[in-house]
Amino acid sequence: MTAAPSRGDGIGAGEHQSLERPFGHDHPERLFAWAGATASWPMRTDPGGGGSLGLDDCFTRDFARNIGAEIMGRNSFGPQRGPWQDHEWRGWWGQEPPFRTPVFVMTHHTRPSFTLSDTTFHFLGGGVTTIRQFLDAGLVDTMHVAVSPVELGSGLRLWDSPDELLDRFHLEVVPSPSGVTHRLFWRR
Repeated sequence: MTAAPSRGDGIGAGEHQSLERPFGHDHPERLFAWAGATASWPMRTDPGGGGSLGLDDCFTRDFARNIGAEIMGRNSFGPQRGPWQDHEWRGWWGQEPPFRTPVFVMTHHTRPSFTLSDTTFHFLGGGVTTIRQFLDAGLVDTMHVAVSPVELGSGLRLWDSPDELLDRFHLEVVPSPSGVTHRLFWRR
């Protein structure tokens, strides 16, 4: 499992998300700046390439390696809340999603699956608590969480402390010059 980037306090998404603010009251560039600055960022628009190399680029380049499926919360998929009002919304990334694997969107309001490019999106019940349930049930073999040096204090929390997982997982903490800390978990 590769988790979406998290803030320094374990929160993966802030409050008050909207179309204009996909990650809530925080600015997304603070959360994704490390990945967006790499040479391997799939949505790079610089003519002629560019971007940094090194540790962050390695994690960005290998993001999908050995990933069988992407699991995300509904808020990671889009800004709508409550029952789906607009089935035309197909995600933040447009017609070419970067996943290249099946995507399972955890939501309390299911909707029919659809395919964009080579990615099929499925909508199932769940959310951040589902990730915790997967962890608690022993269904996660490996996990990479990129932690940005930002603290919000409120929102959807993956953990109070990553140390909560140390009874079941080994943990390697790898700081990057960009300021992000990569937390690599693998089953004991």
